Amino acid sequence: MEPTASGGIGYEKVEKDYFENRQLKRGAAGWLLLVGLGVAYVVSGDFAGWNFGLKQGGWGGLFLASLLMATMYTCMCFALAELATIAPTAGGGYGFARRAFGPWGGFLCGIAILIEYAIAPAAIAVFIGAYCKSLFGIDGWMVYLGFYVVFLGIHVYGAGEALRLIFAITALAVIALVVFIVSMIPYFSADRLFDIAQTDAAGASPFLPFGYLGIWAAIPYAMWFFLAIEGVPLAAEETQDPKRDLPRGLIGGMLVLLASCALILIFGPGGAGSAALQNSGNPLVEALESPNVFGGPTLVSRFVNFVGLAGLIASFFSIIYGYSRLVFAMSRAGYLPRVLSLTNKRQTPYVALIVPGIIGFLLSITGQGDLLILVAVFGATVSYVMMMASHIALRIREPNLPRPYRTPGGMITSGVALILACIAVVAGFLVDPRVLIGVAIVYAIFIAYFAFYSRHHLVAAAPGEEAHI
Repeated sequence: MEPTASGGIGYEKVEKDYFENRQLKRGAAGWLLLVGLGVAYVVSGDFAGWNFGLKQGGWGGLFLASLLMATMYTCMCFALAELATIAPTAGGGYGFARRAFGPWGGFLCGIAILIEYAIAPAAIAVFIGAYCKSLFGIDGWMVYLGFYVVFLGIHVYGAGEALRLIFAITALAVIALVVFIVSMIPYFSADRLFDIAQTDAAGASPFLPFGYLGIWAAIPYAMWFFLAIEGVPLAAEETQDPKRDLPRGLIGGMLVLLASCALILIFGPGGAGSAALQNSGNPLVEALESPNVFGGPTLVSRFVNFVGLAGLIASFFSIIYGYSRLVFAMSRAGYLPRVLSLTNKRQTPYVALIVPGIIGFLLSITGQGDLLILVAVFGATVSYVMMMASHIALRIREPNLPRPYRTPGGMITSGVALILACIAVVAGFLVDPRVLIGVAIVYAIFIAYFAFYSRHHLVAAAPGEEAHI
């Protein structure tokens, strides 16, 4: 291989068959499947997790935090829709930051996304175990292992099959959400939204029982209504028409999530009471079975409980898809070990699926679902900052770059998302400072690998690299 160098970055030319062994299946997804993928990434957050924000900020704090995060994610999706049509590769945000800030920027953004996407399935596996215990009386590492093996196997079998199954499971989960909302409407009372006792914190009121700081502390949980929608561009190389389908997938998925966030946040606590749900691991079922609603188990609550497991599976299944495409793209370009980007005869990146899956399974055994989610949230918010900065930088540096889709509001839109993302980065530390320690250790390991080895061995002809040598 013949090396070339540029600004401390070393490139290598690869053999002819290098890319032949690293091909994804083009045309596996249309825009409707992308909408389903976007909702699937997130839908588990509707079934569990968001309600812990009630404990941090009360209903008013979580409501305001959700408004802020809904604004951030909506603005971000518009900006990502533009970026995705500029650089439609499987790397998603890593490719955007690479274009704007060079190899170091691309690597740091990519690793932040990898932290989010590799750790989130481990946390969701813990929650799946909790659901399985309530439904079937089984939990623990064997449940986690079983789900990892089954769904990794489906992904290895084929992208088209995996995406269609994701869509079907997600549709079932959305039906359960609709059943929940319709069932709660007759029992809604505005007074129950504000039944958490007021503290003596600064700015405390019945609306904000934990004061102004409670809004900030509720932000990581408000993000659970939307977290991971940004993964839609990771399907770029398997999309029929990326320049048309990716914006539709992002924006369509976001519209569904905005509706589900608003309805669940109003009718869940408004029916059962905020105090009753603030510590719940299964808030939708507990809301239906609360004294203010059905007063015990019913066919409706059992249906929502059972299909709630499907919602968790949908996010677990889809985020595995997301991390595999990111690892594939970064590996193919040499940022991560190249073996991770090998594909099989069905053109699926089997190594990029299996290796992070093993790591995720080992993390799930800790049983620390809440801490794992916070670490994933921190990785996500760091990547949001970098992706929105990439949108602004490319608008300034390359104003004439062809943009098949242009963000409404331009840099103002991405600037709003950038400011809110910076706020969200800090918010995670209010909940648990251990997040910083965990992310710092992971980042340090990856940065050392890039600094001492992989930046000297990038692949010259890889998508996103060829124009910068």
